[in-house]
Amino acid sequence: MTRVAVLDYGMGNLHSVAKALETVGADQVWITRSPERIEQADRLVLPGQGAMRDCMAAMTAEGIDQAVRNALHRKPLLGICVGMQALLGFSEENGGVDGLGLFPGTVRFFGSPQDHDARPLKVPHMGWNEVWQTPHPIWEKIPNGSRFYFVHSYYCAPENPSISIGQTEYGLNYCSALAHEHVVAVQFHPEKSARHGLQLLANFLSWNP
Repeated sequence: MTRVAVLDYGMGNLHSVAKALETVGADQVWITRSPERIEQADRLVLPGQGAMRDCMAAMTAEGIDQAVRNALHRKPLLGICVGMQALLGFSEENGGVDGLGLFPGTVRFFGSPQDHDARPLKVPHMGWNEVWQTPHPIWEKIPNGSRFYFVHSYYCAPENPSISIGQTEYGLNYCSALAHEHVVAVQFHPEKSARHGLQLLANFLSWNP
């Protein structure tokens, strides 16, 4: 039996994620902030939408931050969108916000002129875009360069390039997926990304790090 806890701190597309996980074969999906449910779950999903400052404040208030830190060495965790950004050490959003710090790195604003030869990009980066893969079980049965659905104004720049398992072009090549130990995370929304997104969620359910 596969039991998945979708971590509820009030800042994610929770029901769409839960429904997609059920569609691809999760036996039980709990949208929860309960420490007991989180402990009982076999796998965790950390979704996220909205401003980083609000996400981090809500995550800390609900104790979700510690659950994510504990998962790094214990059980598979999938971060989605802001749930990926929160894993890094610092975000430029809201004047600067500390993340969970699981991975050293910075979440940067797409529209910064210094990043793009003084030609700011249109933000948010919204719509379908290609992801170029580094081999990892999360990409099983997904062709390299497949398109996924993005909505974000900030991107992850981890200090250690070896944890990047996906790259996307939007004015620059940036890390759109990362993985280390029991954690995998994606900047795009698999629950909104049609068959390739569903395949990625199915791969997460069967992934044995």
